[in-house]
Amino acid sequence: MDIYRELTVVGVPTRAASALVGVPRATATRKPRTPTVTKVRVPANKLTDAERTEVLAVVNSPRFVDLPPIQIYAHLLDEGVYLGSISTIYRILAANLQVKERRRLARHPARAIPELVATGPGQVYSWDITKLAGPVKGKYFDAYVMIDIYSRYIVGAHVHAHESAVLAAEMMREIFGVHGIPNVVHADRGTSMTSKTVAALLSDLEVTKSHSRPRVSNDNPYSESWFKTLKFAPVFPERFASLGDARSFMAEFVEGYNHHHHHTGIGLNTPADVHYGLAAAKAAERALVLAAARSRHPERFATTQDPKILAIPTTAWINQPADNTGIGLAA
Repeated sequence: MDIYRELTVVGVPTRAASALVGVPRATATRKPRTPTVTKVRVPANKLTDAERTEVLAVVNSPRFVDLPPIQIYAHLLDEGVYLGSISTIYRILAANLQVKERRRLARHPARAIPELVATGPGQVYSWDITKLAGPVKGKYFDAYVMIDIYSRYIVGAHVHAHESAVLAAEMMREIFGVHGIPNVVHADRGTSMTSKTVAALLSDLEVTKSHSRPRVSNDNPYSESWFKTLKFAPVFPERFASLGDARSFMAEFVEGYNHHHHHTGIGLNTPADVHYGLAAAKAAERALVLAAARSRHPERFATTQDPKILAIPTTAWINQPADNTGIGLAA
């Protein structure tokens, strides 16, 4: 704009001068605005720096350091002293990064995250108890279910009239006698799971006892997922007429799940095929079927590789460790 003014002073027409400097004539000839000074209005009720310092000193005094602002406000009023409103005291504390719990609180140690890895059947078992509705409202049966996290095989499912640590220990003895003793048994923090009876049994058998963190359902995903599969099945009844009825249903359902349910997490194999080492032979048979289909209609296949959903994972884990190792690995 300075060049434009210099050109017009020496007699260059405004149109030509604006063209030379590349600025529209309307912009070049516009008078500059006079800068306005905005005055910051200080609220009449604002505390002075000295008053704010006094408030901070009072609330941090030995007498009030453990009390919240509302209590300090009430004490001072009873003594005929007014330093400011409760919200004002809070604002002063916030400005000084002191808005926090002013009382002593219990400090709970951080819970260790259970990190379990299984590379084959029989290494890590997960178990839990779920309620089955009985014949009348308020009557329930307890289903104790233990699952192998690698094969997804239900190694045991017992139904009882009530929950008991003794019954849980009996179930484990029976399962271990049939399927062998695992490296790790994982469960949540229910009363039976954390009982001395179960803990003593696992200790005697040198089985590592693992528990979910409090109020973290994701730490026991295999059991929780299977309970959803059970209760969302079309055949699952609204109520069971008797304990015998519940036991009969669970036995039939577990049998069908173990031997006929093709699980997406284990290459669309049945849990029994993976648990008993039959999955590799099934994979070879499936590969031959797919290869024959490709040879007949190659245009229908985009790749010569078998679908990834048919691959059996090499590991199964609860809270996958960063290095993909954990106490559930076989020695």
